[in-house]
Amino acid sequence: MKAYIFPGQGSQFPGMGKDLYDNHEAARAVFEEANRILGFNITDVMFTGTEEDLKQTNVTQPAIFIHSIALVKAAGNAFAPDMAAGHSLGELSALAATGALEWQDALRLVAARANAMQKACEAEPSTMAAVLGLDDHAVEDICNQIDEIVVAANYNCPGQVVISGSMAGVNAACEKLKEAGAKRTIILNVGGAFHSPLMEPARAELAEAIAETTFYKPVCPVYQNATAHATHLPEEIKENLIAQLTAPVKWTQTITNMFIAGGIHFIEAGPGKVLQGLVKKIERDVQVESLVP
Repeated sequence: MKAYIFPGQGSQFPGMGKDLYDNHEAARAVFEEANRILGFNITDVMFTGTEEDLKQTNVTQPAIFIHSIALVKAAGNAFAPDMAAGHSLGELSALAATGALEWQDALRLVAARANAMQKACEAEPSTMAAVLGLDDHAVEDICNQIDEIVVAANYNCPGQVVISGSMAGVNAACEKLKEAGAKRTIILNVGGAFHSPLMEPARAELAEAIAETTFYKPVCPVYQNATAHATHLPEEIKENLIAQLTAPVKWTQTITNMFIAGGIHFIEAGPGKVLQGLVKKIERDVQVESLVP
């Protein structure tokens, strides 16, 4: 069975999408309509902007989403998912690609999500850190011992968990995690504490936008970050999408559940190959590749 996976923040790169725009009419139409919807030429930033230009949350998230949807549209009938999932922001790409949302509506939600998250980041200095070489429970236990806000935010693969919280909370947790035997702790270059309680203002704002958006039954089961389980029910999809902003991304559990359900051929639809690497660390006996139109 074919499992399509959609990347999130961190997969962007200068020049992203330019080849799609130049060589595929269906993709070009997506880029041009996206510019109109957003009210500025995001393609200028994607095609000619610097790494720094692309790191702004309110640019990064729409850019990655647009790249994924342009790929799917360029692939046409070759895009035939049996199941789908997306990492963080990528969940909206997965929902749009599988028909749970019109892609234009999904882009509006991506923009609303990114702007809400940017505001939450600016309201309180916060950060995230990757923790390598400890199991999930050890990371959770140490986060629970810290008096400041810090939580496990991304279960990326066995031995790789990202923590998220206040500057003081993340720094204190990193010290304790190294003492507990973590191989490395790496402060990430992100705007703030995604998938943590500090995103509560953004969650409330996104909930309003989602309430005003029409959702449909997707063409295949979509595995969602907040639960790691598949659903095709529009109301459940909405609830999980709202919960995702303050809940952890259960990527390891998601890939395991997709594999158990028969997913053996994982295809990454979007910029980069980050998710392919994670999938192989979670389930070795699978095939991974990039979607190429």
